[in-house]
Amino acid sequence: MKRRDFLKSSLAATSLAGLGSILSARAAEETKAEREFYELRMYHLRRGPKQKVFDDYCREAAIPAMNRLGISPIGVFNVMTGPDSPTVYVLIPYKSMEEFATVGARLQADAGYQKAGADFANAPATDPVYVRMESSLMVAFDGLPKLEVPGAAAEKKPRIFELRTYESHSKKANKKKIEMFNVGEIAIFRRAGLAPVFFGETLIGPKLPNLTYMLTYESMAAREANWAKFGADPEWKKLSTTPGYTDPEIVSNISNLLLRPAAFSQI
Repeated sequence: MKRRDFLKSSLAATSLAGLGSILSARAAEETKAEREFYELRMYHLRRGPKQKVFDDYCREAAIPAMNRLGISPIGVFNVMTGPDSPTVYVLIPYKSMEEFATVGARLQADAGYQKAGADFANAPATDPVYVRMESSLMVAFDGLPKLEVPGAAAEKKPRIFELRTYESHSKKANKKKIEMFNVGEIAIFRRAGLAPVFFGETLIGPKLPNLTYMLTYESMAAREANWAKFGADPEWKKLSTTPGYTDPEIVSNISNLLLRPAAFSQI
């Protein structure tokens, strides 16, 4: 090969390599940009007939209207084991922050939503549907950028969910725990049969800094068996004892509760 041709080939290869790096970097950025956002609402209800009003609102007004806006699937869960019963947890995924910011106004402009949700919206102060509503806003992890709906949901099979929150003493420690999930812990979860629904870094909400995630099981027996398998996994034992990833360094508190899906839940 002549020197001139060799130089041309080398320059072309270098250019292609550089272009490949740029495209890879852009693809990585786009993948990160495609991470979902999650709003987790907690409606603290009163025992009595208003619980049905709330269920009717979710089933006939809120979920259909959000689906019309392209927001789905919506998860609605009742507390199985946990504090403040009756409390209903509602999980709403958003494609972007803009979608989250505009959903309220878009629902108000939906005539079908207004009509179907009239009993909920017009409840008097002397007989409210709920005591209070709290919410948190999360962004999905890189390791699980989109919510995963369990197969049992489509078939309406029995299933339970576990919602877990890991608090950290600092944002740096919180980021380190998120990194730990992304580099290996989520994969170990899957191998052990611990099926994830979502993993989210909490941006706004209580108990900051924290991360929250949800797992699903066929039964309590499956939950116990899968957690035992996870705890015995050699890679988990190695990862959890790696300096920088140990619980005393990055996790200050863990809380969890068990949930059952409402009959009309889409998750």
